[in-house]
Amino acid sequence: MVAMLDKPGLALTFIFGLTILLLGDFSYLVLVFIFLLLSVLATKYGYYEKKEMGIYEHDRSWENVLSNGLVPTIVVALGYFLGWGPIPYICSIAAVTADKFASELGVLGGDPVSLDGLKEVAPGTSGAVSSTGTLMSLAGSAAVGIAAMFLFGITPNIALLVALAGFAGGLVDTLFGVFEEKGFGTKGTTNMICSIVGALIGLMVIA
Repeated sequence: MVAMLDKPGLALTFIFGLTILLLGDFSYLVLVFIFLLLSVLATKYGYYEKKEMGIYEHDRSWENVLSNGLVPTIVVALGYFLGWGPIPYICSIAAVTADKFASELGVLGGDPVSLDGLKEVAPGTSGAVSSTGTLMSLAGSAAVGIAAMFLFGITPNIALLVALAGFAGGLVDTLFGVFEEKGFGTKGTTNMICSIVGALIGLMVIA
């Protein structure tokens, strides 16, 4: 992952990581690294197919780091001062992981259909869904829920809620992707909305 980031991206990753470590604990930081590892694996998987379709993205900039890392970092900071505990943070990570799996693995199977008019579109189109992408989205958020069971000691029931929260965040990301295709917003803004939704559902879980 480090080799895929530009220098500003590396600097921002360090700032976010240090903040998460200081205001959370080591388990919080490990969960971020799990997300990064899963992201790399999802990106690398199906390299030749993605390359042929013209949708393979290897390099990552500070904008990618900001869109995926800002909200979870803010959630950790707010949780530190407001006593939320780790659940909203875990759910925000689950949401961005769900989105990453859907976008990187969903393009490799199924026929994507745009939510705008329910028309079949090319793989990689924002605001589109496919059976493979939907399943991969749920798998990504579930992976975070399972990891959180070991890192934070949450129960299987809470892990299931984490998976559903992440999945919901991914769905909202897809909905806002429709506007992105029309020129309103960017992939970065939809990613932030995705993680915000995950965190908000996490707050509802602990309320």
